[in-house]
Amino acid sequence: MTYAEFPNTTGRVHEVLAGRAIPFGRQATLSAIQKHPITGEVRIPRHGIECNEQGDSRIHGGVDKAIHCYPFEHYSAWRSEISHVPVLGQVGAFGENLSLSGLVEQTVCLGDIWCIGSTQLVVTQGRQPCWKLNIRFGVTDMARRVQDSLRAGWYMRVEQEGILQAGDPVVLLARPHPNWPIARLLALIRDRATDTQTLEEVLCLPLVTSWQYLFQNRLRDGIAEAWGSRMDGHG
Repeated sequence: MTYAEFPNTTGRVHEVLAGRAIPFGRQATLSAIQKHPITGEVRIPRHGIECNEQGDSRIHGGVDKAIHCYPFEHYSAWRSEISHVPVLGQVGAFGENLSLSGLVEQTVCLGDIWCIGSTQLVVTQGRQPCWKLNIRFGVTDMARRVQDSLRAGWYMRVEQEGILQAGDPVVLLARPHPNWPIARLLALIRDRATDTQTLEEVLCLPLVTSWQYLFQNRLRDGIAEAWGSRMDGHG
C-alpha cells in the first residue's frame, strides 16, 4: 500500500482533556502537561480547548498548536514496554487534549481537515517530544523513545470554532496531501534525513514556520539539527 492509497480514515473522540499551568520539574518550570478528562460539551475557540492552559506560550499553544491529539491505541504498546510507569494508568499521560480512537500517525496526513462535533480542525504538524516527558514518566530517555517509535501524536489548528465532546465521531472532510502522513514526516526528522530531493518536496508542503526552518536548514547545510536542548533539557 502506498501513502496515497490510505483509506479515508475516521475515528472517535475517546476523551477530551485540559490542564492548568503549574510548577513542573526541578526548576519549577510552568507546564500544563498534566491533563484531566472533561465531561460534557466543550467549546473550542481558535486557541484550542476553552479551559486549557499553556505553561510556555513561546513553545506550546498558538494557532498551529491549538490542540494536541494522541492515539488511545498507543497506550497498550507503552504499557507493554514500560509497565512500571504509573501515569500510563489513564489517558492524558502525554499531555494530549484529544485522546482519539481509530487514528494513528500512519493514517493521519498533514493538512487533513477533520470535522468533530461542530468544530473543524486542520492537521498542522507532528509533535516533536521534549525533555518534559522524561520527567513526566520518570524515564530518562522517554522523549527519545517517543520520537524513535513515531508514537508522538500531532497538532491541529482550529479552522472553525465549535463544540465537541467525548464520543463524537471524527470525520475526514478533505485530504490535500495523501502522500504525507504524519509518521512519514516524523520519520524524516528522526532519521536526520538530508536528501535534497526529499527535502525540496517537503518544503512544498504547507509547513508551520518552525518546520520550514528545520527542513530549510537541513537543505542548506546538509546536516541535521542538534537535539540536546529539546530532548534532554540542555544543549
